[in-house]
Amino acid sequence: MQETLEDFFRALRAADIPISPAEAIDAHLAVDSVGYSDRTLLKDTLCIALAKSAAETHRFDDCFDMFFARDEFKSNDAEAGDSESKSEASDGPAPLPKGLPQELQNSELLQMLADGDREGLAQRMEQAARESGAMNIRYVTQRGLLVRRILDRMGLRELEAAIRALNQNEENAGAGDAAQELAQARQDLFQEARQYLDRLYELYARPYGQQLREEFLAETALSAVEMRDFERMHKLVRKMAKKLATRYNRRRKQTRRGVLDVRRTLRRNMANDGIPFDTVWKQTKIDRPRIVVICDVSRSVAAAARFLLLFLYSLNEVIAKLRAYAFSDHMSEISGILEEKSVEVAIPEILDKIGFRPTDYGQSFADFEEDFGDVIDRKTTVIILGDGRSNHNDPRVDLMRWIHDRAKAVIWLNPEPKTFWGTGDSEMLRYQPFCHVATVCRTVQDLERIIDDVLKSYIRA
Repeated sequence: MQETLEDFFRALRAADIPISPAEAIDAHLAVDSVGYSDRTLLKDTLCIALAKSAAETHRFDDCFDMFFARDEFKSNDAEAGDSESKSEASDGPAPLPKGLPQELQNSELLQMLADGDREGLAQRMEQAARESGAMNIRYVTQRGLLVRRILDRMGLRELEAAIRALNQNEENAGAGDAAQELAQARQDLFQEARQYLDRLYELYARPYGQQLREEFLAETALSAVEMRDFERMHKLVRKMAKKLATRYNRRRKQTRRGVLDVRRTLRRNMANDGIPFDTVWKQTKIDRPRIVVICDVSRSVAAAARFLLLFLYSLNEVIAKLRAYAFSDHMSEISGILEEKSVEVAIPEILDKIGFRPTDYGQSFADFEEDFGDVIDRKTTVIILGDGRSNHNDPRVDLMRWIHDRAKAVIWLNPEPKTFWGTGDSEMLRYQPFCHVATVCRTVQDLERIIDDVLKSYIRA
């Protein structure tokens, strides 16, 4: 049963329930205490030992019910009654069809089919799945191959040889009917094996499919993400933000053990004639970033703005102060909407009010200076998301210089390739000299890398 529990732990981890080695040991000890006879008691015991939140409890219940379902080869009441009456009428094994070659007379699979031993078939299928490596299924395309491997280990080749032998035996009048019954049994075996493998895929392989999809989305241009993938994309962005939050949400000071701060050590020990009785070690200070984000929400950039705002507002544990502004032809503050409502609800509302209008960077920067200019100081990083296309209006480069001179850093994220900068109505090459960083940001991977660099800039020795 230990092997079964280990497989169950794998299924739980695949269901996004983390289980440490210590928790696995606790679960084994708990199961040793309560036993396996009472299904409800076993489920409650494992749930207490392994699930650590309400969401994990819900996933645990679904995983437990699926893992211990054992629906393969379940017969209906009529078939169960027939098999019981047959077993009562005969104490020994049921006879195999006449006319089988001698080498097939001892086939375990043929004997279980003749006896109608559904429980034995289910156990043999589970054993064959373990032997054939089907428990390590990763992709849906493996199912056909693994079904055949499972059935081959159960004795499918012997069953197929028996069908051929019976079809070729013209002397036995009942051989044709027996061959037809075995052919139907073969078809049923394939159906049961597919059903069993589908359950294994749900238990063990689904995270790998999701991982492939996430890797694909992480490399997809933000403007090309389809509506049906928004929910999955939101989860991916939050996962990336959580990783960065964990990395940077540490103590505000960290002592660098082994690196002596000579200057502070000498100053502290001046009363001791400079003898370093009291040593001071160098420290790394970690400031919480103050960020102002300015987003172009015109039609060409709206998708990228959605994910940038979602990313930043998922970093609330790390960022000390975040102010958000959006514009098409005029600048408006959107911090209040994003704080009161979820990003999924707030973004469509913002786009409805501000987005999808002709872009005017010059007028928007003028609005920002007049209404919100005091939010920028030397501790503030300004992140601007936009393609720099101002429809041939005055770009107000002087206001870009003003933002640059007031801020700690100005980072411009442009979803267009650099070869497009400065073409047509693009003013990007005129804005670029007043940016500490001006870079292409087309995918969520680019976004993660850039935000990581911003947070890293607030770590100083």
